[in-house]
Amino acid sequence: MPIRVLLADDHPVVRRGLAALLGTLDEFEVVAEAEDGEGAVREAQLCRPDVVLMDVRMPGMDGVEATRRIRQAVPDVAVLVLTMYDDDATVFTAMQAGARGYLLKGAEQDEIADGIKAVARGQAIFGPGIATRLLQHFANPPVEVAADEPFPELTAREREILGLLSQGRRTAQIAETLHLSPKTVSNNLTTIFAKLEVTDRTAAVLRARERGLGA
Repeated sequence: MPIRVLLADDHPVVRRGLAALLGTLDEFEVVAEAEDGEGAVREAQLCRPDVVLMDVRMPGMDGVEATRRIRQAVPDVAVLVLTMYDDDATVFTAMQAGARGYLLKGAEQDEIADGIKAVARGQAIFGPGIATRLLQHFANPPVEVAADEPFPELTAREREILGLLSQGRRTAQIAETLHLSPKTVSNNLTTIFAKLEVTDRTAAVLRARERGLGA
């Protein structure tokens, strides 16, 4: 039986290219497409594919949150991230959300096909640069922080953003206060949610206020 694949990417050209690629191989069948995270979650529940080929940055719900929700709703579905973003925050939060693999756009066709087959078998698959970074991350001990520091798993910048979030600030307000772009703040919030194991702002704020932030 062919591996049933759901394509989730906000660029139609990318979806068409991937569909055309997989259509030439007997091992795969593209059963659905989605242009955003909400659509990916919906189609994953309706079609129950074997693998979701997931972009990370999409309008509305991003690929990380979509991955988390798919893994909660249909845990037998494997998610393979295929994106152009290889920063540590995106890689680690995607893996924490439940992705089984992480490849970069520009990967060879054989690498994408092998990645889909690997995650469908329950294996983990990473592009060469991603694999090296993950090994380095786990090989290096975490930086020590003061014993009374709230949320030691967060960086100083992430604690700063969480503190402002717990004061009721919106993304644009946090960005203006810290002289950052809204996109950078959003990326940090995604990392914060993953590290705190929460799914939304409300839960993060509750956790922060329990530890004295935002009072």
